[in-house]
Amino acid sequence: MKRAQVAAIAGVGVPFIAALGRSLKWKVDGLEHLHFEGNGRRPIMAFWHGRVLTATYFFRGRGIVVMISENFDGEWIARIIERFGFRTSRGSTSRGGQRALLQLKRDMEQGRPTGFAVDGPRGPARKVQPGAVWLAKLTGNPVVPFHMEASSYWSLKSWDRTQIPKPFSMVAVAVGGPIEVPADADDATIEAKRAALEESLFGLERRAAALLRRIPNS
Repeated sequence: MKRAQVAAIAGVGVPFIAALGRSLKWKVDGLEHLHFEGNGRRPIMAFWHGRVLTATYFFRGRGIVVMISENFDGEWIARIIERFGFRTSRGSTSRGGQRALLQLKRDMEQGRPTGFAVDGPRGPARKVQPGAVWLAKLTGNPVVPFHMEASSYWSLKSWDRTQIPKPFSMVAVAVGGPIEVPADADDATIEAKRAALEESLFGLERRAAALLRRIPNS
């Protein structure tokens, strides 16, 4: 039954996201921080779970590896994003996380960028979990946060308040500077970098809102 549900959700979700994405206009600031090629390092891309829909379309076709939880929601999310050219590593902060981090480390060693919805898989919303910071420590690659905000949208009544842009709206994409984590980082340093990532994401929310000349909804 669950397999059928996953297939049904993906069967609707993929064409919906593709059609919606083609209608959107984009306003981007800071994209130079995402070094997809040319310098030998790859970004660990960090964003809020509630922006997974717009991130899926905007960053499609780049072979980004994303940590996806092993629960039911993770199953259909994985099915959808793989159709948009992403790869997945299954696990979360609550289940399978260490195994997934090791897989992401191997993927980065092979030259692939990675992505984290850093408050997932079930929140609390807009509270950074440390997985992306740990991966930066393991790989020597920087964490690069970004935020997306639509000029007109619907919000789902989910824990993450998933944002669905309305067709033909503008989406602002604000990308922050890289956050480096030393290989010898201790627990205090990990926490400091986690807090810095969280503060950067809050700042990017404000920056994206400024790009749209409006204040984000609370």
